[in-house]
Amino acid sequence: MPGGKGANQAASAALLGGRVAMVGAVGDDANGELLSRSLDAAGVDTSRLNRVPGVATGTAMITVSAAGENTIVISPGANDVLTVAEVAASDAFDERAVLGLCLEIDLAVVTAAARRANDAGAAVLLNLSPFATVPPELLAATDVLLLNEHEASQLLGVDVETTEPAAVVRALAEHGITRAVVTRGSAGSSVFDEGVFTAVEAFRVRAVDTTGCGDAFMGALAVRLAAGDTLAVAARFAAAVGAYAATGEGAQASYPTLAELDEFLAGRGSEG
Repeated sequence: MPGGKGANQAASAALLGGRVAMVGAVGDDANGELLSRSLDAAGVDTSRLNRVPGVATGTAMITVSAAGENTIVISPGANDVLTVAEVAASDAFDERAVLGLCLEIDLAVVTAAARRANDAGAAVLLNLSPFATVPPELLAATDVLLLNEHEASQLLGVDVETTEPAAVVRALAEHGITRAVVTRGSAGSSVFDEGVFTAVEAFRVRAVDTTGCGDAFMGALAVRLAAGDTLAVAARFAAAVGAYAATGEGAQASYPTLAELDEFLAGRGSEG
C-alpha cells in the first residue's frame, strides 16, 4: 500500500487544497511507480521525486506478535540515496510557505533541507518521527515542532501527560523550541505557542484503522499554517482531518478532500 511518512503528509496537504511539491527518491521498480501514481492522484507535484536506477524503493514491513504488539521493520532503499547536495540545489523551497519534514531519511539531509527553507523564508514544520536524537542545528532551524506524547517525553525527559503545561513550555525552551504541538491520540493535542498553552479536544469517531492518522494531521497542520492560521486554529483543523482518517482503512486512501471533510463536520453538528 502507498505509504512513507513524507509521502503521506504531502498527500494529505494536497488533498486539502495545498499547492504541494515533494522532494525525495524512489527506486525504478513497481513500488516506486505505485508511490508516484498515488501522489499524482492526490495532486502532489512529483517532478522533483527522483527515480533511482538499480535501487529498491523504501519499504516498511509490520510484524505483529501473538500478543498484538507490532514492530516496524524498515528497508530504506532509495531514501538513503537522497543527498545533501540534491536538497541544497533544489528549487522546491522557493516561494513556499511551509516545509514539512520527518525523520525517515538521513538526518544530515533533513538538516540541509531545514537550512535551505530558512534561507528561502519558508517556515519549517518538523515531525519528530520516527523518533531520533536530532542535532541542535535542526531544532534551531525549526519553527514548529510536531510530536506525539511519547516522543515529547523522550525529547524533554518529562512525562508530558502528568507535567504542568508551564513546565513543558520551559522544557521546550531549553531545546530552543517556542512553538510545538503534542498529539495525544483520543485525548486531543496540546499546543504551545510562544508561551501560550491551548488544549485542543479530539473528535470522537469509531476508529477503523489509525494507520497514517498522525501524517494526516501533519499535512493538515502544514496547509493551514501556510494559509495563515494561528497554531491553535490549525491544530483544531488538523484534529478533524486525523479523526476522519481513522474512519477508513489504510493511510493515503483514508485521507479526505476538503469537500469530504466539510461533509464529515456538517454531519456532526455542534458535536466536537
